[in-house]
Amino acid sequence: MDLQKDQFRSYQGGYFRTLIAPDQTGNALALLELTLPQGAEPPAHIHNNEDESFYVVEGQVSVSVAGSATVLNPGEALFAPRNVPHSFRILTEKATIINLITPGTLWNYFIEFSSPIEGIPQIAIPSIAPPEDILKQMINVITDRYKVSFI
Repeated sequence: MDLQKDQFRSYQGGYFRTLIAPDQTGNALALLELTLPQGAEPPAHIHNNEDESFYVVEGQVSVSVAGSATVLNPGEALFAPRNVPHSFRILTEKATIINLITPGTLWNYFIEFSSPIEGIPQIAIPSIAPPEDILKQMINVITDRYKVSFI
C-alpha cells in the first residue's frame, strides 16, 4: 500500500500517522504515533504474534501488563510482550503515544480501519460507538487475522 509519509489517518475518534511502515523493515516492526481521546482505548487483550511498546509523548496513560498497572507520563515507556494480557487507559483528555509493534503485521489492521485525513487532524470525543456491523467486523478481523484475543 502506497502511503504518503506523515499522512494522518482518522482512527477511533483520534488520529495516527505511520512513522515507520513494516515494508520499510522487512516486517520487523511498525512505528505509529497515535493521538487518541480518553475513552478510545481497546479492552484488555493478548497479542499472540506481536510485542508492543508504548512511549508517551503527551498526556498521561496507565498501561497494565499482566495485571500490574504503571502510570506513564511524557517521556516514559513500557514494554508489553506477546502472549501476556495488557491494556491501557488514557488518564487525560487525550494522549499522544508512540506505539512500536514487532513484528509489524498488525499495522495493516490500523490501516484497514482508518481513513486518510485532509488538512489538520482533529480529536473527536468518541461518544458514538461504531455501527454494530463495523464493530463486529473490526473484532473479527483483529481476532481471526491478527490473532489478538480479548479478555
